Amino acid sequence: MDLNTIFILLIIGALAGTVSSFLGIGGGLVIIPMLIMLLNYSQKTAQGTSLALMLPPIGILAVINYYKAGNVNISHAMVIAIGFLIASYFASKLAIQISDNYLRKIFALFLLLYGAKLLLGK
Repeated sequence: MDLNTIFILLIIGALAGTVSSFLGIGGGLVIIPMLIMLLNYSQKTAQGTSLALMLPPIGILAVINYYKAGNVNISHAMVIAIGFLIASYFASKLAIQISDNYLRKIFALFLLLYGAKLLLGK
């Protein structure tokens, strides 16, 4: 891995960490598109890399700050994590069977629909 790639990856991580701490988003909306656009990752490799970085407790310091401010519902987070764990296993099995082109289109459609909801919603 060259220094330029390391620098780009650090910038992606810093941006995702910043956006995640401010808005609660990061992987899908920041990391995946940037890996594809800046490092020419395939859709599947970008998704797999984004998932891999979530495995260690990378957001623990932000969670501590939110928790101290009374803005974390631990029991709900644990239930969501269980659902995430189970669903991500089966969804990943399906996603790796789908072509990159089709998966990229599904991802783009999700971003467009969610963006429109945020823009036009209350």
